[in-house]
Amino acid sequence: MRKKLIIGNWKMNFNMQEASLYLHKLMNTLPSHRDVEVVLAPTILTLQSLSLQINRRIAKLAAQNCYWRDSGAYTGEIPAAHLRGIADYVIIGHSERRYIFIESEKDIRLKVQAAIRNRIHPILCVGETIQEKTLGETKDVLADQLTSGLANVTADELDEVVVAYEPVWAIGTGDSAKASDVKKAIQMIRRHISHLYGKKAAESVRVVYGGSITSINAADYLAIDELDGLLVGAASLDAYQFKEIISKAHKG
Repeated sequence: MRKKLIIGNWKMNFNMQEASLYLHKLMNTLPSHRDVEVVLAPTILTLQSLSLQINRRIAKLAAQNCYWRDSGAYTGEIPAAHLRGIADYVIIGHSERRYIFIESEKDIRLKVQAAIRNRIHPILCVGETIQEKTLGETKDVLADQLTSGLANVTADELDEVVVAYEPVWAIGTGDSAKASDVKKAIQMIRRHISHLYGKKAAESVRVVYGGSITSINAADYLAIDELDGLLVGAASLDAYQFKEIISKAHKG
């Protein structure tokens, strides 16, 4: 049985002091579960200092974004190469990056490749909007985003990738998806990866769900056989609630 992967995306929350205090509290109260891998995604300004404070036997770090060039005249960007040794993961193609910052499929594809090139696990986010869901286009949207995001990723490199299904309509809205709908979407994702890479790769790739997750509904998602974990947003800002989710993944 594979480890459950629980990722806490802090988004644009916690300054340096707040992040340090939160991490201190978590490290002192969260037991190390062999069957659960915990990952925290703080803001970029706090990432390096937290990398010196964190106990990596208990939790690891993720960057919320990166740039695909390793160096050059790209003012304000953070290259994946600079995250190496600090972050073990990087979130790529989050719905907020796609729809607020208008990141293209090309941008996302190149970022996935940059992460792998720099030995960082990319967390590739895919998911449909409410309009696409209403029109019955979920399968096509997921297929297109996976095909583009994983372009030029080899079968061996796919082992380094985490796919996060996060329907846009459920991100930060409180309108969480039904477990049955998530199950269907995860099956769509695995079937498409099987089409691209074969059945063995489809079974081994890690797939997580993100979208208005709380300590109350987490167990429903974790009970899905095809699901490897959760990408938690607002609930990860509450240490008590986040630990409850981790505990449910452990007991799960």
